[in-house]
Amino acid sequence: MKKFSQLLISAACLIFAGTVLATTVIPPSFDELVSRAEMIFQGSVTDVRSEWTGEGAQRHIMSYVTLKVEDAIKGNPGSTVTLRMLGGTVGSETMEVSDAPKFKVGDRDILFVENNGTQFVPLVGIMHGRFRVKKDASGQDTVFTNEGSPLSDVSQLGKNEAAASAGRAISKTEFKHAIQARELAQGLQP
Repeated sequence: MKKFSQLLISAACLIFAGTVLATTVIPPSFDELVSRAEMIFQGSVTDVRSEWTGEGAQRHIMSYVTLKVEDAIKGNPGSTVTLRMLGGTVGSETMEVSDAPKFKVGDRDILFVENNGTQFVPLVGIMHGRFRVKKDASGQDTVFTNEGSPLSDVSQLGKNEAAASAGRAISKTEFKHAIQARELAQGLQP
């Protein structure tokens, strides 16, 4: 009987994971990224931990990604933010959500966060709400997509992803100014 109940729980988890894994994400435009985000900030990952949560058929792995906030761009994130995300690895068991960003300690990112604690990946457009900050050859902070492509044209986000990554990576400062200008323009619209 114990073996049967374990099998039943495993099957339920696979069904649950299968529905989560089958995600289709329409890339949000830059305007949508800015307007939907409850908070936007630049931060560095200081901790990533995963644990089992829930009981019976509702048992699943959750990951908690803690970031030290270096620059609040929208909202009031405080000095640290912990993102609660579905999936992760506990011991030898892994539960993955397709297209969900994978964080590690030391990552530097600009994040567009919505519904943290209630959404299975609390980033606008899942992976589209994460932009990596990396130093270029001259030591300047530049911006890349979650996939590692240089972000060169914010106006092409959600429209033509290839064009958005077709040139040199914009600087972190240029990206922040574009976010602030878009937020200001959205605030002025009736």
